[in-house]
Amino acid sequence: MIPLAGFRMAAYVRSHRVYQALLLALALLAILYGSRAPKGEETSVLTDGAVLIVPVLAWAARSLLDTEPDRQREMSAIQAGGRGREVAAGLVAAFTACAGLAAIALGWALLLGVSASPPAGVLLAVVALYALAALAGTALGALTSRAILRSPAVSIMTLLLGFLATLLLSTSPLYWLTVPLIPWMRAASAGDLLGRFPELAALSLLWCLIGLTGYVLRRLRTN
Repeated sequence: MIPLAGFRMAAYVRSHRVYQALLLALALLAILYGSRAPKGEETSVLTDGAVLIVPVLAWAARSLLDTEPDRQREMSAIQAGGRGREVAAGLVAAFTACAGLAAIALGWALLLGVSASPPAGVLLAVVALYALAALAGTALGALTSRAILRSPAVSIMTLLLGFLATLLLSTSPLYWLTVPLIPWMRAASAGDLLGRFPELAALSLLWCLIGLTGYVLRRLRTN
């Protein structure tokens, strides 16, 4: 499974699809961190970046999963020892790509976006949010990949609408029905990120796992 995940990462890079997501991420970061945030706003600015990078990460995950032709995916399943391992390898590769882009985003934010680093405890919470953003991007990208949605136009529209729906729902009292992206931002702005982190992280992880489970079940049933 691990060699297959590496193979998919290599194919993603060689196909140059990686540069689409990378350039989009760099453009977003250049706009978002065009000037350093004043001291005392570090947590809010870093958290905003974690939220806004999610659709870019979803685009990257979707592109990686779509790089491999359908016939090659079938051959990979045979060589890897089963459909389950093939699906898992794709998700591992997609999450790796998302984690790499999220790390670039966090590094850019810390170096060029803030005037000072937040306290150690808050910084660890922010790093965890970027990891959750990578997981959320992986789930959204997988659910809108070609193996699930055959039409590229429908896939892209679903990805964007899915992210917007997540934002809208997370602004309501029913924020617990999705990944609570807006509550991330509100907690950071209010200086209560550490206090609310266990609740928000648990909800985020739960919905990411539900999304990934739905993708795996769909793949196992239809491919």
